[in-house]
Amino acid sequence: MAARMSVEQPLWSALTAYRVLTMGYALALYVHAYDAYVHPLGAGAYLAVLAVWTLATVRRVSSAERCTLPFLAVDLAVAVTGILLTPLVDTAERIDAGGPTLPTIWTAGAVLGFAVKKGWRWAAGASALVGVANVIAAGGFAQDTVHNVLLVCIASIAIGYVVEVARASERTLARALRIEAATRERERLARDIHDSVLQVLAMVQRRGAAIGGEAAELGRLAGEQEAALRTLVSSGVVPEVPAPRAGTAVEAAGALAETDGTRSGETSSDGTCDVRALLSAYAGTRVSFAEPGAPVPLPATAARELAAAVGAALDNVRRHARGPAGEEAQAWILLEDEPDAVVVTVRDDGPGIPPGRLEDAEAEGRMGVALSIRGRLRDLGGSAELVSVPGQGTEVELRVPKDDQRDDRRGR
Repeated sequence: MAARMSVEQPLWSALTAYRVLTMGYALALYVHAYDAYVHPLGAGAYLAVLAVWTLATVRRVSSAERCTLPFLAVDLAVAVTGILLTPLVDTAERIDAGGPTLPTIWTAGAVLGFAVKKGWRWAAGASALVGVANVIAAGGFAQDTVHNVLLVCIASIAIGYVVEVARASERTLARALRIEAATRERERLARDIHDSVLQVLAMVQRRGAAIGGEAAELGRLAGEQEAALRTLVSSGVVPEVPAPRAGTAVEAAGALAETDGTRSGETSSDGTCDVRALLSAYAGTRVSFAEPGAPVPLPATAARELAAAVGAALDNVRRHARGPAGEEAQAWILLEDEPDAVVVTVRDDGPGIPPGRLEDAEAEGRMGVALSIRGRLRDLGGSAELVSVPGQGTEVELRVPKDDQRDDRRGR
């Protein structure tokens, strides 16, 4: 309903103004030609009814809900009655000369009401009734009469058609917005699954294979479940699972980065969190962390999402990168507090990513870069740039704009 109102409301407002203005125009014409009427009191009585009706029904034509079909039928009857009364109160000479009917162009407002409410087909039917009444009042198909009838008919049909097209466009836009919202929610769930369930299953598979025995069978089953879950995630069918508690993604990534410290990234009274405190938990024997000397505040949600994206990048280093001697690659985290953004760079000295590997991984359901990194930064209004040169390691730059985050806090 809100989407439809956004299209129709300006039209209803314009119709309301049109009815009031044309009522005033009809009264002005009556006063100007008062002496020319055969029965000026009869014409005045009708115009008084028209004025009272118009002013009393201003609110009825202000929205689609109030402007019902029975009301539009009565409104059209008032217009047609005024047209048919014209030969009884006006002179034949004035009518033959193309003089206006009693309601004059106010009649078009009644027809346009059908156009806005029900579309061009109803508008065509209403304009046909008005056309018949004009022909009867004129006593034939006078040139001016036909001209006025065609003008009202074409205008009402055109407006009715435009309204129908606008409604269809609004419905299409509403469906697209619903699909976009569902897609974003699916990606959020997929990120949570990747950062928690999939990593746990992968760890169980590796540890089970290393231990052997019954644990190897457990690892094999975990591997099968991981593959099945990745297929669900990549195909867009995500099971309805409860969202993990806040901070799970960061904790999982921090554990995989082999940190043994505890995080102290608590939320301050103004709702912000020091990014340094979250990222420092990733520092370890194979991970170096460089930070500014002053706090780097971000809204708590944005800070944790940024830290989770860093954790996902480090997890990729741990799982896929090896140094020159075959050992686990060394990683460096650089935190920068720029005037308009917070920038985190994660770099490693591994062999780099072969061309096309990320696309293949996404097709296989491995969404670490696509969702856990780029998806998170996109939802924060930021960006994630990945540069990898074969033999020279990989660098991931994560940028979160500060202005967008401040606007989000004000909006909330």
